[in-house]
Amino acid sequence: MKGYAMLKIGETGWIEKERPVCGPNDAIIRPLALSPCTSDVHTVWEGAIGERENMILGHEGCGVVDEVGESVKDFKVGDRVMVAAITPDWNSVEAQSGFPMHSGEMLGGWKFSNFKDGVFAEYFHVNDADGNLAHLPDNITTAEACMLSDMVPTGFHGAELADIQFGDTVLVVGIGPVGLMAVAGANLRGASRIIAVGSRPVTIEAAKGYGATDFISYKEGPIDEQVLKLTDGKGVDKAIIAGGGVETFEPVIKALKPGGKIGNVNYLGSGTYINIPRAEWGVGMGHKQIIGGLMPGGRYRLEKLASLISNKKLDVKPLLTHKFNGFEHVEEALMLMKDKPKDLIKPVVVIEE
Repeated sequence: MKGYAMLKIGETGWIEKERPVCGPNDAIIRPLALSPCTSDVHTVWEGAIGERENMILGHEGCGVVDEVGESVKDFKVGDRVMVAAITPDWNSVEAQSGFPMHSGEMLGGWKFSNFKDGVFAEYFHVNDADGNLAHLPDNITTAEACMLSDMVPTGFHGAELADIQFGDTVLVVGIGPVGLMAVAGANLRGASRIIAVGSRPVTIEAAKGYGATDFISYKEGPIDEQVLKLTDGKGVDKAIIAGGGVETFEPVIKALKPGGKIGNVNYLGSGTYINIPRAEWGVGMGHKQIIGGLMPGGRYRLEKLASLISNKKLDVKPLLTHKFNGFEHVEEALMLMKDKPKDLIKPVVVIEE
């Protein structure tokens, strides 16, 4: 089969590989739509997870079941399915303890394009199919379904980690596609004021539609100073970090009220340490929490989030700014994510509607 791969750090290309083998609990999927992610960029061009050779990229997509293992109960050949970017081993001790995304080891649920070939191929393998696939509703397009792989569940997980409550003032750092879904998640959880950090007009306009009330740009001065000015020196109740680097945590801590929580869903592709300002952290006693988490994955979560789209509580179409038709356009779409033109939010490659 043909796939688009990371050949080594800094280099990508098309390769030929054997079709994956289906285990008794697994499924082989033929993609219907695919979408590249900034995580792919971190992996290839920053070497964020180390060297990978001839590893097929991609963890966002949906497809049709081409083969199922003999023990799979709820899916059959020909079913159109959604697939999460994170595919845990659901019988693991970590899954039973409430952290399926870390099944087997830290971040062990992140298999696609980490230590296993990803979805940018003519066929891809899904472990534990009954736990990691979900039936694609008829009223959700294949392009929209791609956003349910990673963008929606990761952005919403940021809102969960930050424990947003009714009436909270929330800071969202970074309003790329994940940050936009963090804004949407914060809005759905009852935030009264959402301060978004971003500068591109296309993302600002989308963020307004998802519920952002105020906007600041890191280009116009320190984030914390701008936030404190907007809030009369009080700061924010909660914060979601969906962009930036290791340096981002310092101004967010400074902008956070005592007792506040930071939910980080940003993939930190470089840097060694995160600096926490001692005084603004309450000299260690300010009850300011940082919780960083990989989204859980799994069928139950996919179905729950899909129901928001099916019932018109969430519209992901504003994310889909660049659409390609045909599997051969995967490379072009990935390079858009790498170069990030001003009018881009998210590219999607549709193979079949």
